Amino acid sequence: MLRPPPRPTIFAPDIPTRGPPPAARSTHAYPLLRSHRRDLIGQSVTLCGWADVARNLGGVCFIDLRDHEGIVQVVAEPGQAVFARAAEVGYEDCVRITGTVRARHSVNDKLRSGQVEIVAEAIEILNKADKLPFYAHENPGEDIRLKYRYLDIRRPQMQAMLRKRSALVRALRQQLDAAGFQDIETPILTKATPEGARDYLVPSRVHGGEFFALPQSPQLFKQLLMMAGMDRYYQIARCFRDEDLRADRQPEFTQLDMEFAFVEERDVQDFVEDMITRVFRDVQGVELPTPFPRLSYAEAMRRFGSDKPDLRIDLELVDIADQVKACGFKVFTDWATHADGRVVALRAPEAGFSRKQIDDYAAHCAKYGAKGLAWLRVDDLAKGREGINSPIAKFLDDATLDAIVAAVGAGNGDIVFFGAGPYKTVCDFMGALRLKLGRDLGRVSNTWAPLWVTDFPMFEYDEEAARYVALHHPFTAPSIDDVADLRANARLALSRGYDMVLNGNEIGGGSIRIHRPDMQAAVFELLGIGAEEAQAKFGFLLEALRYGAPPHGGIAFGIDRIAALMAGTESIRDVIAFPKTASAQCLLTDAPSPIAEAQLKELHVRTID
Repeated sequence: MLRPPPRPTIFAPDIPTRGPPPAARSTHAYPLLRSHRRDLIGQSVTLCGWADVARNLGGVCFIDLRDHEGIVQVVAEPGQAVFARAAEVGYEDCVRITGTVRARHSVNDKLRSGQVEIVAEAIEILNKADKLPFYAHENPGEDIRLKYRYLDIRRPQMQAMLRKRSALVRALRQQLDAAGFQDIETPILTKATPEGARDYLVPSRVHGGEFFALPQSPQLFKQLLMMAGMDRYYQIARCFRDEDLRADRQPEFTQLDMEFAFVEERDVQDFVEDMITRVFRDVQGVELPTPFPRLSYAEAMRRFGSDKPDLRIDLELVDIADQVKACGFKVFTDWATHADGRVVALRAPEAGFSRKQIDDYAAHCAKYGAKGLAWLRVDDLAKGREGINSPIAKFLDDATLDAIVAAVGAGNGDIVFFGAGPYKTVCDFMGALRLKLGRDLGRVSNTWAPLWVTDFPMFEYDEEAARYVALHHPFTAPSIDDVADLRANARLALSRGYDMVLNGNEIGGGSIRIHRPDMQAAVFELLGIGAEEAQAKFGFLLEALRYGAPPHGGIAFGIDRIAALMAGTESIRDVIAFPKTASAQCLLTDAPSPIAEAQLKELHVRTID
């Protein structure tokens, strides 16, 4: 049987055997790493790694030798031949050291190997390191980290995050394999179906003028697998989207893709809720509170201004249209009586903000569409109007002020912020304000807060395009089962979609799929996709639906996002080995880069400046 080549690691006993020299034998690192194990004292070991610290104190040389499993102290004592060699070792030199394990005179409790050290007998510098662009103990800018990612990943904190990701994927696979799911790969080169984000296109050399697309998700293929009778499918899938980037977006990303045949919403939700709970227990060592709370999309937007609310923050929006619809403040009254309007209040308990701080919050809300941010501060409730400080108080009578204060439960020292405008806009900027206030006021509890968001609208109406757009994707089943009823009530229709949210992050999204050709054709029509266009883009799917397609549904989880949450980092770039920048560039390889004219010609492609 073929075996991988032996690999030396740090902290492993050198057991004499016939065969390769000690430095080339396969070893195990853990016994010496665990400080409560002292049974290796007196044994000879061979270590390979990098010089994390090299100190020549004249009378003695110390080298902190590091590999992917930790650090151990190496000592070269004067009077030995190895001492001069130890003095040559510099920062990040790659070395092989043979020596004897002994107890440390001064125990270092910060290291797992801190009760022992290695007395060097032979040191081989495998590769000298030039002056590095940054030191592992520094925190350089992200551009430098990405350009020299191989150095960045040497840092223990980076290795810990990538190991966390690896453990996450391993745990997910174990759960799904045990549950009878089939791991099936779907194509990377596929058909362009630009209904969501923009596709990444790949020109075909053998089919001049035609293009493949990189998949935004395996959505259609996993549905076809259900139609093929595979029953339960999963894949750790690479996906590609040519979209504007943020800290939680990358042009290429990884998701756990799943699909089930003959299921309803709760079948999928109950299974993956249990799966995620087990994975967090195994990988993170935490118990997620179960069962997960369930909020409809409408309730989530009403209470939190977001379809991915962070339930760790105990602040909620309060609708006050009834309290202000007859007041003298036109901004409030206009939107309180508007069919698509909203007027809400958000209490910031004992905030004590200065006027400049309040103005800063207004500027923050403006990023999310706010035209302004009204506010009032309760100085002394007992004084009534005289105890309230607000630029808009003069427009509100005593009864209205009392009603607002009562509606939000404001007390002395509280500041109340107001949002008025179109419903969706108010949700956006007041939801963003809620998150910022929660962080600034220290009201984010140190817990894990998962939930399900359900009952999403089936469509949103795009005024500019004068057509509906799918809130999830065009293959999500509507809650209305009758085609004629859906056409008549499209604006009010709900979908059978669902999202899993954790600490304000959507970590998974899925739905029950359309499994009837007449319903799929109707949804395409409502989305402005005519029969001819639907046939050109999705003809293979429409045909497959005609041959006894079963009811089916599924979900996809963002591996990058879950790994980032587990690792405690804000950016998914920290848990991706070689990520792109916010402008979709790879600084390490300088991609994307120009292509030679001859190769472009071979691909039947011409560039235009």
